[in-house]
Amino acid sequence: MPNYTLTYSPPAEGWPSFYSYDPEWIQGMNQFLYTFSGGNLFRHNTNEERNTFYDSYDPAEDSSTITSVFNDEPIVNKIFKTMAIEGNRPWSATLISDQQDGRFMDVDFFEKKEGDYFAFVRTVNNNPAEPDDYALRSLNGIALSQTVVGNVVNFPLTTDIGSILSAGDAFYFSPAPYTAITFAGYVQSIEVDIPNGINRVTHDGSGTAPGINDPLWLGIKNQQAESSGLLGHYGVFKLTNEDTTAVEMFVAKSEVMKSYPG
Repeated sequence: MPNYTLTYSPPAEGWPSFYSYDPEWIQGMNQFLYTFSGGNLFRHNTNEERNTFYDSYDPAEDSSTITSVFNDEPIVNKIFKTMAIEGNRPWSATLISDQQDGRFMDVDFFEKKEGDYFAFVRTVNNNPAEPDDYALRSLNGIALSQTVVGNVVNFPLTTDIGSILSAGDAFYFSPAPYTAITFAGYVQSIEVDIPNGINRVTHDGSGTAPGINDPLWLGIKNQQAESSGLLGHYGVFKLTNEDTTAVEMFVAKSEVMKSYPG
């Protein structure tokens, strides 16, 4: 585990920050912070290169991070949908709760809207064979198929496949009594031409074949492109900034909605 420097602020009567550098000696004097490293004397907060200590910068170790928690109404189960940052530059972010993890927002996901940098909470695409999000209403039922020919799933002409399913979605089937789902593949195309007797979905066959003609078919959206957010009583977020120029960050906030399980 790497060493860190913990600083104490007499005016604040507290410990405000961790730093990634590990000095041999540290001393505050004349409103400056001095440290020794390798027998050399360094005065901090005087160079233009931020996040840079002893003339070196490693984004993996020296980037700035802020960790805090969204915990309004802690006894209420909520869904955290967005992250917004008030400042002069966006930060990358991760978000976890007491129930889920793996939510993130790359710095490039943020867009400036009404003075804030705004992004939707994204989800790492999980192993499609073991989905963990379909219980959160991100799974959309289609219907029972009529026939399955290879990777082509034909539905009755009276079935409305609908507009929610799209190319790239994970495609699943569930045989009777419909208590478990199995990954079949990723949707490649959806063809609906009722006058010519066409009402079908083609997938890439990267999963398991159903072995029967009439299972129930379901789709799950790409969870990185269309995340269902983060479910939990609270949300712990970590902001990371790798810039070596001055950055200001004032407020971090999230759009939150109460969860109403079906």
